[in-house]
Amino acid sequence: MSQARLMDGTGLARRIVDETAKRAADLTERTGVAPCLATVLVGEDPASVTYVRMKQNRSRKAGIESRHVALPAGTTTAELIGTLTELSADPTVHGILLQHPMGHHIDERAAFEAIAPEKDVDGVTLASFSAMSFGLPGFASCTPGGIMRLLDEYDVDPAGKRAVVVGRSAILGKPVGMLLLGRDATVTYCHSRTADLSAVVREADIVVAAVGRPRLIRGEDIKPGAVVVDAGYNPGNIGDVDVDFDSARERASLITPVPGGVGPMTIATLLAQTVEAATRQTGA
Repeated sequence: MSQARLMDGTGLARRIVDETAKRAADLTERTGVAPCLATVLVGEDPASVTYVRMKQNRSRKAGIESRHVALPAGTTTAELIGTLTELSADPTVHGILLQHPMGHHIDERAAFEAIAPEKDVDGVTLASFSAMSFGLPGFASCTPGGIMRLLDEYDVDPAGKRAVVVGRSAILGKPVGMLLLGRDATVTYCHSRTADLSAVVREADIVVAAVGRPRLIRGEDIKPGAVVVDAGYNPGNIGDVDVDFDSARERASLITPVPGGVGPMTIATLLAQTVEAATRQTGA
């Protein structure tokens, strides 16, 4: 029995970053302006600190200046909003990334909404979600945007296909479903209260696992020939699809590995959108 092809997010992300670096260099040469991404981190969560540092390193490789704002764990919502408002008004900053989680005492939605839509390169504001939903110009949430680019790379046309999205988070599940709907897929959202999840997954031509629960999607539930996008990342480099995914590979036509699938595409999309934001803001 043939196995599914692995969707190589690492290789595609590398190409996107190379293209982004060329666009950044061209923008700087033409305008004298270097794209700048501001990252904001509340507290010192080890995983978040590592993630932000990785984004800063990738930014530099892509010719994007990185400005990091580290705030103490006790920062209030009002103080965080103040910082984000200042960055939104700063003409030398073209994109803003607010790293989450940011503490239970923070009103996360209020903080996101303090980011100017034209600088929301992480696609977390209501304006960005509306743009994704209505097919209007704007910035996609980075992981969903990366998933769509990965599907395009492997010639997966969602039109007419049944897509099942497992997960309904504001920055992953919901927006990826809207992007698939915008490409004429028939979309079903599943979540923790979905009755008989396995039965719904078995009907899917495209499965996007985005709930953050290891091994939730069983290989035996994958429809033969389906495309499986595992956007889950759990401790131990385990995705949301059956940990070995051997049985899933025997049934799927395409599948993303964890790591090396969706993850690299998220950062590549962030960098590409930062350069696009700088280009729009400079009118270049």
